[in-house]
Amino acid sequence: MTLEAQIQTQPPSTPAWAMLRTLGGIAMISGLLVALVYQVTLPIIAENQRVLTEQAVFRVLPGAVSKRDFVINGAGGLEPASEGASGELVYGGYDASGVLLGVALTGSAQGYAGPVNVMFAYDPACACIIGSKVLNSNETPGFGDKLDLDPAFLANFAALDARLNAEGTALANEIVTVKHGTKAQPWEIDGISGATISSNAMGRAANNAAQRAVPAIQRDLAWLMQQK
Repeated sequence: MTLEAQIQTQPPSTPAWAMLRTLGGIAMISGLLVALVYQVTLPIIAENQRVLTEQAVFRVLPGAVSKRDFVINGAGGLEPASEGASGELVYGGYDASGVLLGVALTGSAQGYAGPVNVMFAYDPACACIIGSKVLNSNETPGFGDKLDLDPAFLANFAALDARLNAEGTALANEIVTVKHGTKAQPWEIDGISGATISSNAMGRAANNAAQRAVPAIQRDLAWLMQQK
């Protein structure tokens, strides 16, 4: 084959700018599709999260039929969780008559396989934690499950002491997990034998949650009880 024939049979080359234009168009369309999917699914995700949170609040505060969301503001008090408000969320649980049954607060601590995130119920009347629900964790199945299922362990949260110090700025006694069978104080959590790390994480999560939220709750308790 002659050189002229070879040149004639070679396919025409695509200009670089055309390839770049095509790739840029594909990238732009892909970005628009991602943004569109995000905008469509965002309200769905938010609604699912709202429902899950409400279910957890009603579980740790039996008898509650409604909740109100509050944030702990920069001044160390509570305010309604409205758009633009920033701060850690807590949830007031109210019965059918609008009576405050307690406040749900969340805490987190490192467990054996990752963070253990827990919702606790705080009763201002007894200044104690009266319930718990693990929201999510990656603890070893069969051990971590006991945090939510072991009756003896859950009994720790029937009236776990969370009283404040005289200044009202922190807990009078830190909530701690102790070795199984050695609990001697109302602010101690009797650990689960064989699940020490998970039990300790639960205690730290409870202490973290109470240390942050209880001073704000007690400071604005009268106002909180009037919210319906």
